[in-house]
Amino acid sequence: MRTFGFSEFLFILEAAKWTVALSMIAFVGGAIGGLVIALSRTCEQPLLRTLSGGFIQIFQGTPLLLQLFLVFFGAPVLGLDINPWVAAGVALILNSSAFLGEIWRGCIQAIPSGQWEAAQALNLHYVARMRYVILPQAFKIALPPTVGYMVQIIKGTSLAAIIGFAEVTRSGQIINNATFQPLIVFSVVAGIYFVLCWPLSLLAAHMERRHAATQTR
Repeated sequence: MRTFGFSEFLFILEAAKWTVALSMIAFVGGAIGGLVIALSRTCEQPLLRTLSGGFIQIFQGTPLLLQLFLVFFGAPVLGLDINPWVAAGVALILNSSAFLGEIWRGCIQAIPSGQWEAAQALNLHYVARMRYVILPQAFKIALPPTVGYMVQIIKGTSLAAIIGFAEVTRSGQIINNATFQPLIVFSVVAGIYFVLCWPLSLLAAHMERRHAATQTR
C-alpha cells in the first residue's frame, strides 16, 4: 500500500486523454447515426419512421450500462472477438445516435411550416429540401442542445470502467486499490470530469442565450 501523491495524480490525469478520445468517437459516430435517425424520423416513408422510432425507444429506454454489457459480453457469444475499446465505442455510438437523433428530429420539426411549404412550392425534392432549406435552419436551433449533450457523453464514458476500459474512472479505481484513499482519489477523478465538462456547459448556456436573443429580435 502506498500514499496518494503526484505520480498517482499524473496516472489518473494521463487517462483523461482516453476519456476525451472515447468521447470524440462517441460524438462523431453518434452525430452520423443521429443524422440518419433524425432524417428517417422526419421522412415520408412510414417504414423508416417506424424503424427509427423503435431504435430510439430501445436505446433511450434501457440503461447505458446494460448496453455496454450486452455489447461486451454478447459479441463473444456471436463469435466476435471484441476488446473494451471497441465495445465501449460501439455502445456509446448507438446510445448517442438515439439521443442526438431525437434532439435533431425536434429541431427539424421546429422549423415553421411556411418554410416547408415554400420548399415544396419551389418543387424541390426531399433531399434538396432538407439540404438547402430545412437543415441549415435546424442547425442553428440544434447547436446549443448538441453542445450540451456532449457533457452527457463525457460523463457517460465513466461507465466504460465496468468493462475494463482504462479511462479516468478506471484509473481512479486502480489507484484507490493501491492507496486505499477513496476520498482523495475520487475527488481528483471528479475534478477532472468537472474540468472537462464545465467549459462545454458554459458554452451551451451561452449559445442558448444568444439563440433566445436572436429569436426575440
